[in-house]
Amino acid sequence: MEGITTFKSDYRPYEIVQQPRHVPEEYKPKQGEIDLGTTYKRDFNSYKVQPVAIVRPLERQRVKQGKVDTVPTYKDDYRAWDVQKIDLYKPEQTYHPPAVKFGNSTTFQDDFVPQEIKPRQSFKPSPVVKRSIVPFNGDTSHRLDYVPYQLEFKFARPKEVYKPTNQPFEDLTTHRYDFQGLVGETAKICRPPYTRVTQNAHFEGSTEFRESFQPWEIPAPEAKKPQEYVPPAGTMQLNSTSHLDYVPHQTTRVSPIRPVSQRRNYNFPFQGKSTTKEDFPAWECCRQGLIKQQQQIPNPSGKFDGWSTSRSHYVPHELIPTESCKPAHALLTSSAPFDDTTVYSLDYTPKKQGTCPASYPSPPGYIFETTNSRGHQFFRKVTPAVEAF
Repeated sequence: MEGITTFKSDYRPYEIVQQPRHVPEEYKPKQGEIDLGTTYKRDFNSYKVQPVAIVRPLERQRVKQGKVDTVPTYKDDYRAWDVQKIDLYKPEQTYHPPAVKFGNSTTFQDDFVPQEIKPRQSFKPSPVVKRSIVPFNGDTSHRLDYVPYQLEFKFARPKEVYKPTNQPFEDLTTHRYDFQGLVGETAKICRPPYTRVTQNAHFEGSTEFRESFQPWEIPAPEAKKPQEYVPPAGTMQLNSTSHLDYVPHQTTRVSPIRPVSQRRNYNFPFQGKSTTKEDFPAWECCRQGLIKQQQQIPNPSGKFDGWSTSRSHYVPHELIPTESCKPAHALLTSSAPFDDTTVYSLDYTPKKQGTCPASYPSPPGYIFETTNSRGHQFFRKVTPAVEAF
């Protein structure tokens, strides 16, 4: 196999003409100096500037003439009124709690007369059973109206005895009868034969890109060098306008002028009693004890007898069993034979069981016709001829 592709066979090389490259003109600096003058520099007129004097009002120094000892107008004009204390018109409390213990009896205690408790008479009827003298009549409507009948004798059907057949069992089936055991042909494989394609030619790994590519030299990019820092010559002037124009002054600290305190000192003690404390004194009180009534009904002193009312009044009686009204369980047999005739046995018509014609080697009443490819035999039924009149 040739290593030429369709692209290689159809490709036509053309001469590549190199395009002309634009060559920039060489830079030539202009001769002379650059005029850096601006309109502001040209029209600006410089004047001599003097420092501006600070327009500041003069400080008024307050002269201390002496100690201030004056009385305000409110204290001078205020006159205290002589107001007397008003006494309360409250009646004196003459009640005093008694010191003796309360022991007076109540109206209920005076009028109540204890009475003796008497047991009441019981109105409950006596539980004594009253026996009847009349004998018990056990006759019921069922016993009076029941008429016993004699049952007929049930006919017992004899059990049939199984009798096996004398003919041997024929186990010939349709498959066994029709199967001939013919040998068939083996199925053929429809898969095409596998033919491996081999190449002895050497694979050429050259491509169009490898053949047409021409390496070009690429120059390295130039790195721009930063300018070196050159510090300015001379010293820096650190004087500001405030340092140059400020004039220091010698001043004294102003002392505070505070008036003399008019506080008066009183030597008499403070009266801490109020009207509420004087009118509402604390009273001594004690908690009232519980009033417990004495028990009037005495508790029983004797020992409790465990005998109840039911036990004391109960009279045992002898139980009489009740007679059963159920009829006696007795079978009534009959001597008459049992009639086992049914509708099915009367209407049933026995039919003759025929033999399947497929079980015969050559079925009677049929004529052999053909055998198909699978080995099945086909028969045709013989129709009897009908004579014409």
